[in-house]
Amino acid sequence: MVLVHIVLFKFRADVGNKVKQEFLSQIKTLKSLSCVKSQRLVVGGPSITTPIEKSKGFQYALVSYHENRTALAEYQASSEHERVTSKYFIPYKEDLVRFDFETDQADETLLGF
Repeated sequence: MVLVHIVLFKFRADVGNKVKQEFLSQIKTLKSLSCVKSQRLVVGGPSITTPIEKSKGFQYALVSYHENRTALAEYQASSEHERVTSKYFIPYKEDLVRFDFETDQADETLLGF
């Protein structure tokens, strides 16, 4: 089973684009971690949802894939994850939503695995 990890990020209103761009650049480096399945980690934003109110103010999203719960735990505990989140997001954070789920084995081919 492949585990899908989704995170939505909301920065405080006073945070400028330079900080957000550095965050995006740094968080993309996490795809190189061995616990990210096939280096599949995608970050995007800002939200283009219309009407924008449906985004609930969340500006960026991350989707990554992991072999199992152990690999996700390794990702969360990695020094690189800690470095990126503690330096480039936590000081500027308004809110964050995390949602993880295991896919059905039959759906793995839809994900390209």
